[in-house]
Amino acid sequence: MSDPITFDDFLKVDIRVGTVVRAEPYPEARKPAIKMWIDFGPEIGERRTSAQVTVHYTPDTLVGRQVAAVVNFPAKQIGKFMSECLVLGFADAGGAIVLIRPDHDVPNGQRLH
Repeated sequence: MSDPITFDDFLKVDIRVGTVVRAEPYPEARKPAIKMWIDFGPEIGERRTSAQVTVHYTPDTLVGRQVAAVVNFPAKQIGKFMSECLVLGFADAGGAIVLIRPDHDVPNGQRLH
């Protein structure tokens, strides 16, 4: 377990829900990955990212799916692709990432409470 944080520390991490509107393979990545374009609603807009989620997902299965992501990290160059957010998930028993998402559809851009 990590060191305890304050509630104010938690509030600094801006986790929002968005819908994957476009996804494609990222064959140039060092490890198998998928590029995603995610719509976070009118306040934030569309952000892109790449994620090593190819064990459980294909580009086709990601489009239309709501995902949770950190949207207030600085952009980061991932190979030839600029990542503008970090999608969130948990590792399964084999270490492959399973993305987290809400149980019900919610408006894009909603913040995690």
